[in-house]
Amino acid sequence: MKKSYKAAAILLIVQGGLMEFGVFIGVIPLLLLGVEQGIISEHFSFIVPYLQENLYLMMVMSGVFGALRLIGAIGILRDRLWGVALSVINCVVTMALMIFLLPAGILDGIFSGTALILILTAYFGTRTISGDGRPSVVIHAPARVEQHR
Repeated sequence: MKKSYKAAAILLIVQGGLMEFGVFIGVIPLLLLGVEQGIISEHFSFIVPYLQENLYLMMVMSGVFGALRLIGAIGILRDRLWGVALSVINCVVTMALMIFLLPAGILDGIFSGTALILILTAYFGTRTISGDGRPSVVIHAPARVEQHR
């Protein structure tokens, strides 16, 4: 396995485990203690008022993103192509949504952008757009189909 994949997986584990899944774990004691959402909202701010008003739902959603990010990273570490695909999807979605989650989205964007670059450079390597470099594995259909009688 290339070092770029391992580095990307570590970034995704840190982001998914600490930044996202950790937030989800944090909502449990807040709910059990009966802390009102308004009190928590005073300490965190997002540029979109809807997200600010629904902070507990955002914290639960963060757990979903964190779990998916951890699963993708584990897939990469186990050398599974589905882990690469899931992680690329996670990174692209995060890059698209980070603008709505400012200021916290900045750090998400840094982690996801870096992981995305590492994954793509590891996957595509030195291949070029014009086809120079390592040939891709493509299975072509036969030019003529034989008929069986």
